[in-house]
Amino acid sequence: MAMTLLNALPHQARERLMDFSRPVSFPAGTRIFEDQGPADRFWVIRTGAVNLDLRDPGRDVGTLDMLGHGDLLGWSWLVPPYTWHLGAEAFSLVRAYEFDARAVRILCDEDPVLGITVTRRVLEVVADRLQATRVRLLGMDAVHRSERALSVE
Repeated sequence: MAMTLLNALPHQARERLMDFSRPVSFPAGTRIFEDQGPADRFWVIRTGAVNLDLRDPGRDVGTLDMLGHGDLLGWSWLVPPYTWHLGAEAFSLVRAYEFDARAVRILCDEDPVLGITVTRRVLEVVADRLQATRVRLLGMDAVHRSERALSVE
């Protein structure tokens, strides 16, 4: 099982981070954030599923990934200019911990050990999602190539 943000932290650090959270829920179909919107918070999903998507006018890119229990929703809050790079929508009823990004960034600056742990874990999430997207894109490319080959025959 992959290590989640919360269980990557020692108990005391996790408790300090949780001081900047609140429980929230999103009904299925709720847009949680939009591409290029302000990344002023992030979530750790407790229950339910969230689709990460890319909406491009005139082109339906669709769902890029689905997140669930224990997953970190949102990493753009950690990297200036603090704007989302994708959109997110609740696929089912989602219950999550919502964190105040600005307050967590200040906490990470004040506690460098906690800060490096959070930063490393978020970087692992970004790397995992980048690799998963790469695999999906390679798969889509293979499908398109085979469709083109069939249309030529």
